[in-house]
Amino acid sequence: MGEGWSVRRKQVQRVRRKEGLKVASKPTRESRQGDSTGLPTKATHPNHVWTWDFIFDRTDKGSTLKMLTMLDEYTRQCLVLRVERQIQSKQVFETLLQAMATYGVPEHIRSDNGSEFIAHTIQQGLKDHQIKTLYIDPGSPWQNGFIESFHSRFRDEGLTREWLLNLRENRIVIEDWRQHYNKERPHSPLGYISPEKFKLNQKVSSQVGQNG
Repeated sequence: MGEGWSVRRKQVQRVRRKEGLKVASKPTRESRQGDSTGLPTKATHPNHVWTWDFIFDRTDKGSTLKMLTMLDEYTRQCLVLRVERQIQSKQVFETLLQAMATYGVPEHIRSDNGSEFIAHTIQQGLKDHQIKTLYIDPGSPWQNGFIESFHSRFRDEGLTREWLLNLRENRIVIEDWRQHYNKERPHSPLGYISPEKFKLNQKVSSQVGQNG
């Protein structure tokens, strides 16, 4: 040591191979995945398939905002737009319960494998309410196209047009945008009417069919 000897990397590799020495490889980590209890399903009526996810933004002062979004895939109605600093799995399920009290219980719910959505409390709660889970494949956001499309519109038409200073102001402005999206904004897949108008038409058609 300190005698100025130098050893090349290739010399070390030859000695290691000769002596049968190996560098332990790092174990590969597998991403956790939720257990889907339903098959990939295209929504055919209200409350058939809901979908949920998170979208992030910042206030004008740089504080992080985490927003839970929830849609009905058939009516395109935005059921939830919850804005917080942080949202844990317990809050996710509490929000779902509130949505079900207002809109009814979905048959399926689609999501990615985010930790908040695959938590045991979430999966057990969905099972207790007989809601089938539809977890998309990791790294495949296109399998949750409805929520991805919604997030794109939400960012373009809502988030990027507002410079908001605090959480309270964000909640008010974003809820106003959600109401506009549901009640006034025309949607081409719905025949250029709003989600609430489309849902009302579906309800009227169903009643007419039953009476007929």
